[in-house]
Amino acid sequence: MEDSPVAQAPKHERFRLHSIFVGPDGLRAGWAVLLFLFFLICLSKLLAPVMRLSTPAHVSAATGMPASRMIAGEAAGLAAVLGATWLMSRLERRKISDYGLTDRQGSRHFVLGAVSGAVLLSVLVLSLNRAGALVFDGAQLFGWAAFAHSAIWLCAFLLVGFFEELLFRGYAQYTISRGVRGMCRRVSLRQANAIGFWTAAVLTSFCFGFGHGSNAGESPIGLVAAGLIALVFCLSIWRTGSLWWAIGFHMAWDWAESFLYGVGDSGTMIQHRLLASHPTGGALISGGATGPEGSVLALPVIAVAFCAVILTLPRTRSTGTSEPYADESSAATARVD
Repeated sequence: MEDSPVAQAPKHERFRLHSIFVGPDGLRAGWAVLLFLFFLICLSKLLAPVMRLSTPAHVSAATGMPASRMIAGEAAGLAAVLGATWLMSRLERRKISDYGLTDRQGSRHFVLGAVSGAVLLSVLVLSLNRAGALVFDGAQLFGWAAFAHSAIWLCAFLLVGFFEELLFRGYAQYTISRGVRGMCRRVSLRQANAIGFWTAAVLTSFCFGFGHGSNAGESPIGLVAAGLIALVFCLSIWRTGSLWWAIGFHMAWDWAESFLYGVGDSGTMIQHRLLASHPTGGALISGGATGPEGSVLALPVIAVAFCAVILTLPRTRSTGTSEPYADESSAATARVD
């Protein structure tokens, strides 16, 4: 039986071909991100019938997004992201938890993030109310119905938090950081880990903000706010080494915004919200159809969120580790032959 063309090639050419795809840290980051996106697209296609349930077609601000549609769509999206991440973890011989979920203080960070998200969204909404840019129309739910729908929407937004954080700041943030860090070390740049991490943070935050442009009712200020809060989430990863604070914040911010205060979230309203409200005045202050995130008042609140991360999350991971989410001991075994 004849050898394959690759096997017949001279040894130095086989080595050169191998080095195109595999470097000192394993599968090269650029190829790894492309392969992750390929897996993600394939899995999304398989789950497309379920993911379409989250499309807000024929959903008006008056009727709102039903919880069942959001839960189905976000669960399918999360399944696709987890599936793509798991496939890459097997290929790279890592644990799936290495991509932002390993954290001995994960529960504490999650709770801190949730409290921060709910409190800061409340500060933003109440500031709009005091400025006359948001009017509360009264409660819509009472008693058991209020409790039941509160729990349902909390679960829905927990899925949102997991899905979006793992999509933008899980495998992608991890792998781009690894690639840029490797290039910095090859040219002997100091602070290679910091340069790699924050280069990835800027790229993923831009994608996060840009991605919100597909939401109905989104505004330029809303897009900027989304990109800036994404940088805050990246800062929490830099401080803790994990996604847990960001997941908690993301969940609680969206829950308080959509359910508790009944305001728009990137232009989307939900069904069965606790309070009814409506914006008044110019969209620059009120946020208009976008919701509070479309108001200029959201920007100083995001600055407070940045300070909250600095003050409440002491560094728990060294910037000198070879992987942004993993200890040296676990990173040393995560290589592709």
